[in-house]
Amino acid sequence: MSTNHVVVIAEAGVNHNGDLNKALRLIDVASEAGADFVKFQTFKAEKIVNPTAQKAAYQKDNMKDDEGTQFDMLKKLEMGEDWYPVLIERCLKKGIKFLSTGFDTESIDFLNNLNIPFYKIPSGEITNKPYLQHIARKGKDIILSTGMANLDEVKSAVEVIIQEGIGKERITVLHCNTEYPTPMEDVNLFAMNHIAKDLELKVGYSDHTLGVEVPIAAVALGACVIEKHFTLDRNLQGPDHAASLEPLELKIMVQAIRNIEKAISGSGIKEPSSSEKKNISIVRKSLHFNHDVRKGQILRKEDLIALRPGDGISPMEIDDILGKELLNDFIAGTKLKFEYLK
Repeated sequence: MSTNHVVVIAEAGVNHNGDLNKALRLIDVASEAGADFVKFQTFKAEKIVNPTAQKAAYQKDNMKDDEGTQFDMLKKLEMGEDWYPVLIERCLKKGIKFLSTGFDTESIDFLNNLNIPFYKIPSGEITNKPYLQHIARKGKDIILSTGMANLDEVKSAVEVIIQEGIGKERITVLHCNTEYPTPMEDVNLFAMNHIAKDLELKVGYSDHTLGVEVPIAAVALGACVIEKHFTLDRNLQGPDHAASLEPLELKIMVQAIRNIEKAISGSGIKEPSSSEKKNISIVRKSLHFNHDVRKGQILRKEDLIALRPGDGISPMEIDDILGKELLNDFIAGTKLKFEYLK
């Protein structure tokens, strides 16, 4: 992945609500917003959750439903295998890349047959060694989310991946908080830079806050990948809609990221840019006579005033001017020149 271009992953996830037409519309929205990838989630409920496992508190809150198990919820959100050719064709038509996160080893194998460009490891699998090994053995680039993890757990997961033959240059670690939505005070955005420094890896940010400010800030701090959930309508029933961007917000976020890319692409040397050089003489000032002056007069500070334009003697040189004798009479407002001085 390029270090000059921030990869934006529009996370459709399970916000299709089990409806193929909604999934297709999500692709259209992600493409129109200018995201690089639209990402879904591939899983079989029986492979990832015990049938009696309860929903997370945020899932109950976001769905406004205490009834049913996590298994029941996820079973309704599975994507059928017959969806994938349709989704991939839509992505090709819309000029956006298809991606999906596999949550179990069988799903990883299925996605591998679809030739996805890289694997995205979700936060919940960061301590799942067999899963990490299975993904790494596919030999593709890896993006690793780190929600709920401490630094030692991140290091351990990365070590497993590296031991299976994936070089550090092929791993990107995403700082993340797994609460939907994430409270602003829990973002801890500088942890992203801590990961980069400590692990010497590329970093990015997977965001679950409300709004677009935090991912934009993450790009300014050096994120090379941004992942963000989006939905057709935040009021839809489902576990992730409430913490997702709506279409216009997604578009605004992507455009802001592209602007930040440009803003941080300079040399880092403080010098006038090509666009502002033309304004130097217009905006800066040069020394002018503050009132009428006479030939032979010795210049004093009160005889001079700094006025625009700045194409004459700089006020920074005033100490070299004071005490000099004038060679002629000059009226107030005349721009001072060195040849006027003895």
